[in-house]
Amino acid sequence: MTPKVLRTEVLAGLVVALALIPEAISFSIIAGVDPSVGLFASFTMAVVISIAGGRPAMISAATGAIALVVAPLAREHGLSYLVAAVILGGLFQIALGALGVAKLMRFVPRSVMVGFVNALAILIFMAQVPELIDVPWMVYPLVVSALLLMVFFPRITKAVPAPLVSIIALTALTIGAGIAVPTVGDKGALPSSLPVPGVPDVPFTLDTLKLIAPYALALALVGLMESLMTAKLVDDLTDTHSNKTRESIGQGIANVVTGFFGGMGGCAMIGQTMINVKNGARTRLSTFLAGVFLMILCIVFGPVVSDIPMAALVAVMVLVSFGTFDWHSVAPATLKRMPTGEITVMVTTVAVVVATDNLAIGVVVGSITAMVIFARRVAHLATVTALVDPDGSQVVYTVNGELFFASSNDLVYQFDYANDPDKVIIDLASAHVWDASSVAALDAITTKYAARGKTVEIIGLNEHSAKMHGALSGELSGSH
Repeated sequence: MTPKVLRTEVLAGLVVALALIPEAISFSIIAGVDPSVGLFASFTMAVVISIAGGRPAMISAATGAIALVVAPLAREHGLSYLVAAVILGGLFQIALGALGVAKLMRFVPRSVMVGFVNALAILIFMAQVPELIDVPWMVYPLVVSALLLMVFFPRITKAVPAPLVSIIALTALTIGAGIAVPTVGDKGALPSSLPVPGVPDVPFTLDTLKLIAPYALALALVGLMESLMTAKLVDDLTDTHSNKTRESIGQGIANVVTGFFGGMGGCAMIGQTMINVKNGARTRLSTFLAGVFLMILCIVFGPVVSDIPMAALVAVMVLVSFGTFDWHSVAPATLKRMPTGEITVMVTTVAVVVATDNLAIGVVVGSITAMVIFARRVAHLATVTALVDPDGSQVVYTVNGELFFASSNDLVYQFDYANDPDKVIIDLASAHVWDASSVAALDAITTKYAARGKTVEIIGLNEHSAKMHGALSGELSGSH
């Protein structure tokens, strides 16, 4: 690793660590646990995933999505049950990763991906809004000056990340000038020692398993979906490929370790990952150092970190949200060219994520919407043309297109059962039979002709279609 790359990775890791502290504390508050629980989770998640994960430069830590999932359990049953759920959730993730759940990512369409990114940018921005309400007026000029510093400082030098310069400058200014504004310390006390491993203090019974299993499964699914979507985003940003199965299993290992260290669990953090990647980080070192710096900052430099004004971190996250949003996707020229279905999917994804505060629900709803629109579009691609022999002895129906449940339903109504000659040939050379619905439709056509004493011959089936038809024809109705 060259000195230049090393410096980039170290400085990116430091900026991420500083940005992680207030987030981890606020996510702890969402989950209803002590700030140290979120901070320990961020430390162990980042360190473990830097070794076990499949996507270099991606940051995993305590997240809002996971906090929302586990909050009811922590509120009603306490921290021990939450920690037990995190460990079980990690085991679920390892199992799902080993079963190849990462391969399902290929079914997430581009329009859902764009919706996910835009929704995320909106959520990152919205999370900063409470920090700008009912605060001393000095917060506003501080946020503006931090934003200006981050926009213009890179023109002077890119050797030091602008967010780091901005955080240091604002901290020095507020302390030096004695400006009283909300600080990181106001979010909660920072831990003064490293986490100690231990087993959750819960009864190891079937009742405990029944109680924590639903939360653990939700945590596993939300965590994997957010992590795999973020990994795909980093792949696109860096033009590199990553091992999604390894990432899935790595997330599970990180959550199991985090649970044993008393953390609240987590997954990939899109905001911090964007900070890391945009600051030039490309290796596992930045992720590892983000976790290490986080603990050093809390334990060694706690008093200094507590004095960092929230305005500086709000400005960093506002700039991240601005950089994350895909502005090209909402440009009038793009929207004019884009099919209505694609726009619908993107808007649906964004709307559901923003309404539920849950990225996973948005991605699932967006993907289902995309599939419904796709099925409707493809359903109209099957066409039937009839050609009667000049002597009127037979008719040849040529079927074009894909035959599956959506298109084969209309197939039955494309034939003239009453007036056709006694011999009917259905030519499927330009068609493909995909499912049992299509075989059932062909059976229904044959039956309708047979009832009128007419014979049907099906020709031109390709290998896959012939296999499907041969195995299922005549077996699908309960009347035989």
